[in-house]
Amino acid sequence: MAMQKFRPVNIKESLPVVKIRELNQGHTDSNSDLCRKDIDESVQINTGDIIFSWSGTLLLDLWAGNEAGLNQHLFKVTSNDYPSWFIYEWTKYYLQEFQLIAKSKATTMGHIKRSNLKESFAIIPDDDELTKLNNLLGPIFDNKIKIRKQNLILRQIKKQLLAKLLN
Repeated sequence: MAMQKFRPVNIKESLPVVKIRELNQGHTDSNSDLCRKDIDESVQINTGDIIFSWSGTLLLDLWAGNEAGLNQHLFKVTSNDYPSWFIYEWTKYYLQEFQLIAKSKATTMGHIKRSNLKESFAIIPDDDELTKLNNLLGPIFDNKIKIRKQNLILRQIKKQLLAKLLN
C-alpha cells in the first residue's frame, strides 16, 4: 500500500513507515515517514513479522523493530497453516534465485513476478513430522526474534550514550 495516501492527522496517532531503507537497517527512526494507525492490518507489522521485498532490492527480513506501517512493494509473509520459521526458511531458500531473476531483467529496478512465487515449491512434511520440527525449531526461531530485538535496543542505547559522551 502506498503509505503517502495515509498521512497522519495527528502525530500521536501515527506509525512509522517501513520502506527499503528501514528494512535494510532493521528499524525505523526519526527520518522515517509516518502514516495513520488505522491502516489495514495486512500492512501493519510488529516484531517477529516476516517482511519480503519483491521489487527493486529483493530482501527478506525478520522484523525486529516496533509496530509500523508497511509501504508498497513490501509484503508481510504469513500463513494460517504453517509456522513462521517454516515460511521464513523456505522464502530464504528461494531468495537467491529470486534475486538472480530480478537482476537478469533489471533495466532500472529489478523485480520478480507473482508467477515466480507460484513456481516455487516447498517440501511439506506430514503433520507428525511438522509438529516434531516445530517443537525443535519453533523455540530457536522465537529466540532469534528476541535476540534481534535486544540487539536493536542495545544499538539504540549505544547511540544515545555515544551522543552524550561526545557532548
